[in-house]
Amino acid sequence: MKTKDELPACPVATTVQLIGSKWKLLIMRNLLVRPWRFNELQKNLEGISQKVLTDSLRSMESDGIITRTVYPEVPPRVEYALSELGESMRPIISAMEQWGMSYKSSAKKA
Repeated sequence: MKTKDELPACPVATTVQLIGSKWKLLIMRNLLVRPWRFNELQKNLEGISQKVLTDSLRSMESDGIITRTVYPEVPPRVEYALSELGESMRPIISAMEQWGMSYKSSAKKA
């Protein structure tokens, strides 16, 4: 987790810094439904590279937004889920979904 000194003064900028990338938002969208394994996320998020997914998950885990659980199995099974902090962003993602649906329904047909 970042310290207060590492975060922008503006609260909106803080939120954007933590979840502002396209991929982080889509990862969170998926994790709002259930825990996911790495390969499931990679297959579902069309166009994401392994490196970007790995970097995004590590960053989100470091920021306390997601949890990573390793199950002691052979082969090892790893699942990613939203932490309590990540769950607190549910209303933000839900509002984005509602806004997107409203925009799409009002958009002019080309």
